[in-house]
Amino acid sequence: MIELSDVLFRYRDGEFELRILGLELVRGEQVGLIGPSGSGKTTLLHLVAGIERPERGRIAVDGTVISELPDANRRAFRVRNLGLVFQEFALLEHLSVLDNVLLPYRITPVLRLDRAARGRAGSLIERVGLAEATNRLVTHLSQGERQRVAVCRALVTEPALLLADEPTGNLDPVNKFRVIDILRDYAREHDAALLTVTHDHDLLGRFPRVIDIKSIHSEPTRGVPSS
Repeated sequence: MIELSDVLFRYRDGEFELRILGLELVRGEQVGLIGPSGSGKTTLLHLVAGIERPERGRIAVDGTVISELPDANRRAFRVRNLGLVFQEFALLEHLSVLDNVLLPYRITPVLRLDRAARGRAGSLIERVGLAEATNRLVTHLSQGERQRVAVCRALVTEPALLLADEPTGNLDPVNKFRVIDILRDYAREHDAALLTVTHDHDLLGRFPRVIDIKSIHSEPTRGVPSS
């Protein structure tokens, strides 16, 4: 599902560099990604998603070498195949909860907004405990509620790969486990891969495989088992 080999990424100011010799995730895997702040975890997710492009190296997702695609093609591939939970949510404040969840269908012709998509959106909103807020503007929600809206939006398109950047960072203990289990249940039910960045070591036992990003700067990895 995900293959990275001999990847080098540097920002233009030259102050940050990420080198990955090798990393592989197979379809259906659920992986937690850990490491200190500033070590490149979010950058790695952006590279896999095709938001950023490496200076060199090969990045393939589900058989497509996205590192070789032009911007428009990477964007179309991302919309069709990936579900993203951003650390800063990336919600539109003038839209309701429902419209934010359905946003991927509004911004691209690649996806078709139909009754099935609307039904999935409603079911997801109910599952994360926000049914009563369906038509409420996201400006009226708490940070934790906004986080749950972002999770719904990532799942509504039924992606083959989920990339989640600190998806429980703004949630209380009850809801953080609820949300991570929703992501894991989706991955299991759809045979989707899940790669989750987290600083919360309470969650690591939920993942069959855990990777410390420091371990993949210099050598290929198949991860370390969670305890």
